[in-house]
Amino acid sequence: MSPKRLDRVAPPPTGGEWDLRFGTTEAAKGWQDLCSQAASSAREAFELMRSSPRPREDATHYRLRGGLSTRDWSGRSLEQWQIKIGSSGRIWYLPDDENHSVWIVYASPAHPKDTD
Repeated sequence: MSPKRLDRVAPPPTGGEWDLRFGTTEAAKGWQDLCSQAASSAREAFELMRSSPRPREDATHYRLRGGLSTRDWSGRSLEQWQIKIGSSGRIWYLPDDENHSVWIVYASPAHPKDTD
């Protein structure tokens, strides 16, 4: 999703921070919806993905399992992680070591259908 007039400006990464990017148009739209409904939690997730995209796993932040544990991205297989936001909101993302980037591929205040 290309930035346009009146859009928010995302801060650039500094130091050892990771560069966060949207991997899909749906993720960009879903991110806006998630921020509208859970701004504080979305901001915490943003900071966590930027500073430590592979933290110690816990009940709200972990690598997905089974067929969802990886995703093909630009000809490579990348790990797919999830952050839970509230009871149903989710963020799925791919840490990309080669580019020191995090690709957000799903963000929504709704639970993803892929896990049903």
